[in-house]
Amino acid sequence: MMISTKGRYALRFLVDVAEHQGDGYVPLKDVAARQEISEKYLEIVVKELVKGGLLAAARGKGGGYRLDRPPEEYRIKPILELMEGPLVPVACLEPGRNTCPRSGRCRTLSLWRGLEQVISDYLAQFTLAALCGGSSETAR
Repeated sequence: MMISTKGRYALRFLVDVAEHQGDGYVPLKDVAARQEISEKYLEIVVKELVKGGLLAAARGKGGGYRLDRPPEEYRIKPILELMEGPLVPVACLEPGRNTCPRSGRCRTLSLWRGLEQVISDYLAQFTLAALCGGSSETAR
């Protein structure tokens, strides 16, 4: 499993907005400049974040983006899942997939399920607030 640029940029965008929104909206161009990310690419990322209900948007003068709720309420795992889809190490564990005909006798399935659980548990313990704090500690 590798997190794509879209997933990484989504987290960077959300952290930047959380740190700079104050009482107003943060212009996309400002985030793009601070994060050194193309505005065009960020527009694609932000569209998904707004559609996913993670950001509020305002057009016009004084417009931009802001978080819908406090950073402590944003879990990292669902953000990455929104941008990346299921965070599974192998295709046979994707939700909605037909059960593999070998699953009953697969010698490696328990390994992949265990790895999936470790990834899930690790990501589930982080919030956007923890990333904003610059701390390596988690926020539970």
